[in-house]
Parts: sequence; structure tokens; C-alpha cells
Amino acid sequence: MSKIKIAIQKSGRLNEDSVKILKDCGISIDNGKDQLKAETRNFPMEVMFLRNGDIPQYLRDGVVDIAIIGENVLIEKGKDISIEERLNFSKCKVSLAVPKEFEYNSIKDLDGKRIATSYPNTVNEYLNKQGISADLHQISGSVEIAPNIGLADAICDIVSSGSTLFKNNLKEVEVMLTSEAVLAVSPNISDDNRGLLKKLQFRIQAVLKARNSKYVLLNAPNDKIENIVKILPGMRSPTVLPLAEKGWSSIHTVVEKNKFWDILDELKAEGAEGILVCPIEKMVL
Repeated sequence: MSKIKIAIQKSGRLNEDSVKILKDCGISIDNGKDQLKAETRNFPMEVMFLRNGDIPQYLRDGVVDIAIIGENVLIEKGKDISIEERLNFSKCKVSLAVPKEFEYNSIKDLDGKRIATSYPNTVNEYLNKQGISADLHQISGSVEIAPNIGLADAICDIVSSGSTLFKNNLKEVEVMLTSEAVLAVSPNISDDNRGLLKKLQFRIQAVLKARNSKYVLLNAPNDKIENIVKILPGMRSPTVLPLAEKGWSSIHTVVEKNKFWDILDELKAEGAEGILVCPIEKMVL
């Protein structure tokens, strides 16, 4: 039987998030500590644990069929590689930062300055669009220490919480791009494995829809049902079931989790009671 080969980052937050979404898709990875290749159960797949920056070339060469990778890495090293699915996790920014004492007013203040980065292509493209010329120092890892040791006047690096910048007396001054984990596909994937990719995508989409939704149950007087149903979104329409108490019904629906708090006050104003919000494990439309 054909197996689809997937690359994921071998360590760090993206590794943890990647393993989790595969697990939520019902795929168990049989790997030991520091193992670079592993088999899976419940899906015909082989997992390779690689350095994030190496993954674009593995995709390009067809060594792996697909990968869960940071979009920022593709922008830097793999613009020719197609994105099959946006995964909505491991979000970050690629930003320019300078020492806190640096008097920064605009990007023009970096003209002629030294910038340390692991993203030279991204920085060059951004600066060229702004008409700025800078001296780039390409560094692999620990970019944030470059200004403190006199190697650079500014840096370009990934920013998540901003705590690393704060610890190194730096401030973020320009957000060059935002990034999230994506499912990327090799241009050399076989027809058989493209079929497996579609099956995997079906599972991933069911997991992502569930993560972004909540199952809502509430009780309401029958004379308020019409108004409440107008407030509530749903996959098709809310389910309305009569309660044992006459004149009352239970209404069930699915709501996007980031919209629930916005409609809560409206529901209460229309007489909704006993509102329960439950997580959804999978959602297939």
C-alpha cells in the first residue's frame, strides 16, 4: 500500500502543534526520543522530523510529499511550493526590531544600517519595496543578541509574544509579515499520494472547523423562538425541541467561538436561559 510522506519540524512549538493536529485526526505516531523517521497507525503515512529551514528543499526534491511548515519559511525559501491548507495555529510575525534607545521614526531610519537576520530574502524584498538599502548579516539562531554584541544596528526575526525582544532590550518597529502553520505539497507528489492527501485534508478540515466552533444549547419561551433563531447562526438552521414544561423549548446550534460573546447579550435580552456552551471534537459538513 502506498504511504504519504509528511515532514514536520523536529522540535519546538510547531512540532507540538503538528503532532497534535495529526493526533486529533486519529493518526498515532510511533516514534521514540530523537527519532527522525516514524511510522503511523490508522493512516498510511510516514513522518519525517526535519529542521524547518530544510523542509522546502525536501518538498522540492520529492523526498517528502507534504509538510506542516511555517508560512514564513516558505516565503523565505519556498515561494515555488504550493500551500494546500492554512492551519490556523503556530501564528507569529516576522518583524524588524531595534534597541530601545534607538530613536526610530520610520523605515528610513534603517537606511545604511546593519541588520542581522535569518530571513535575508524576506528582508531584502521588504527593504527594496521601501527604497531602503541596508547591510544584511545572515545569522542562524540567536539573532536577538546581535545588537548587544555590536554586530548589527537592528534585527529581523520571528516575534510571537515579544518576550525575547524585551529580554534583549529590543523593541519591535516594523511588522513585515504575519505567518501561521500551513500544509504544503511537493510538486512531485504522485497521483496515489494526492488521493491520500485529499483524505488527510478531509480530516484536518473537520478538526479545524470543530476547533473554531462551539455547540450551544439554551432554553427559551416559545413566543421568543422566532426572535432567538434570527440571532443564532447555524450550519443550516438551529434545532428546536419542546421541553417537558409547556411553553418552553430547547434550542441547539453551532456558533463560531469568536462570535459567541457578541450575541450572548442579545440572547439573554430575548429571554434565553440555561445557556450551555460545549466543545466540539470533530465537525463534518
